Amino acid sequence: MNAELIAVGSELLLGQIANTNAQFISEQLAALGINVYFHTVVGDNAERLKMAVKQAESRADLIIFTGGLGPTKDDLTKETIAEIVGKPLVYDLSALDSIIEYFKKTGRDMTENNRKQALVIEGSQVLENRRGMAPGMIIQAKGRTYILLPGPPSEMRPMYTDFVNPYLSKRYSEHIVSRVLRFFGIGESALETKIIDLIENQTNPTIAPLAKESEVTLRLTAKHQKKEEAERLINETEALIKERVGQYLYGYGDVQLHEIAFQLLKKHNQTLSAAESLTGGLFSKMITDLPGASSVLNGSVICYTNQVKETQVNVPRPLLESEGAVSKACAEAMAKNIRELCGSDLGISFTGVAGPDKSEGKEPGTVYIGLADQNQVKSFKYQFSGTRAAIRAKTAKTGFDLIRRLLLT
Repeated sequence: MNAELIAVGSELLLGQIANTNAQFISEQLAALGINVYFHTVVGDNAERLKMAVKQAESRADLIIFTGGLGPTKDDLTKETIAEIVGKPLVYDLSALDSIIEYFKKTGRDMTENNRKQALVIEGSQVLENRRGMAPGMIIQAKGRTYILLPGPPSEMRPMYTDFVNPYLSKRYSEHIVSRVLRFFGIGESALETKIIDLIENQTNPTIAPLAKESEVTLRLTAKHQKKEEAERLINETEALIKERVGQYLYGYGDVQLHEIAFQLLKKHNQTLSAAESLTGGLFSKMITDLPGASSVLNGSVICYTNQVKETQVNVPRPLLESEGAVSKACAEAMAKNIRELCGSDLGISFTGVAGPDKSEGKEPGTVYIGLADQNQVKSFKYQFSGTRAAIRAKTAKTGFDLIRRLLLT
C-alpha cells in the first residue's frame, strides 16, 4: 500500500504554522509498513486541491487529508472530496447533537456555519472527534481509500490513534515488525558508508537512516505473513549491521543515551559526581530528570570560572596559569577532585569552549572531558561543531557515552 498525505491550509504555505501532522502520520504509517512517497501542502482553494488529489490518485492507494473540516467558508476539504468521489454531503446526527450540546454547555450562541462541521460524505465511516467538533471520515471509492482528518494536532492525533490506526492495521494483512537502533559517536554519513551495500540492496527488511540531535538511528522494518519470520529477518539484518558498527550501538526504540548510562550505573552499584564548566549543569540536569537519580548522583559543582575551579574543586592555581582551564590537565584534575570531594565511585568533568568566540586561544568546539575512578584518571579531547547549544548538548551526551563504554568493559 502506497500513501500520500495532503495537508490543506493557506496558513501552512504562509509559514504561520508547521506541518507537524505530516511528520506524525508518516511515522505511524512507517510502523505499519505503508510507504509514504509524497507530502503535499495546498492552500484553501478548491481547484488547486482538485489538482493535488488528481496527482495523488495517480500514484497512491491511500490518500490522507488533514485540515479544512472547520466551519468557515475557506474550509472546503470535504466538499471538494465529496465532489471528486461523486457523493453528497449529509448531516451526521451524532456529530450535530454533540455540537449543539457544546454550545449549550458553554452558554454561547451557535451560528449556522457551525452546523457545517457535522456534514459528512454519504456512505463514509465517520470518525468521532473526541477533542473538537468536526468528525473525520474514511471513504472507499474509485479503488482507493480517502481519509479526512481535522487540522489541529490536538484533534487529529487522538482521532488517528483511536480510529485510523486500527482500521489500517486490520486491512493490512502482513505482519510488520519494526525496530529502531540508536547510535552515538558516529555521524550519519560515516555510518551509511559502512553499511552502504546493505542499504542499496535492501528489499525486506528496509533500512531507513535518520540523523537526530547528534545521534543516528536506523529503523529496520520487515514484512511477512508470519510474525516470527518477520522478526527473523530483522534479527539477521541487525546482526550484519552490528558486525560493522556495533561499537556505536547503545540502545533501541525511544531510549535515550543518558538513560542507558543511568541504568548501567545502577546495575553496577556505581555512584557519580560531576564538575561542570562548559556544560553549566546540563549533564547533572539530565540525570536528575530521571526518577531515582539520588541513588546514582552524589553531587555536582558548576565551576564556570577559574576562581570556582580553584576554590571549590581544588584545581591548583599554578595548573590553571600554566595549562589553562581548557586543557587535558584541568579536565583530569577536575574529575579526580570532584570524585574525592563527593565520595563517589566515578568523577566526570567538562571543560571547553562553547563559542562563539575563542577562549585561551582555542577554537569554539574544543572540549576536554575527564573521567576518574579509583584506579585511574583519563581525559578525552574533542573538536565539536555547531551552535553554542549544540556543542554543550553533544558534550553532555559524550560524557554519558564514556560512562556507558567504561561500565561495559
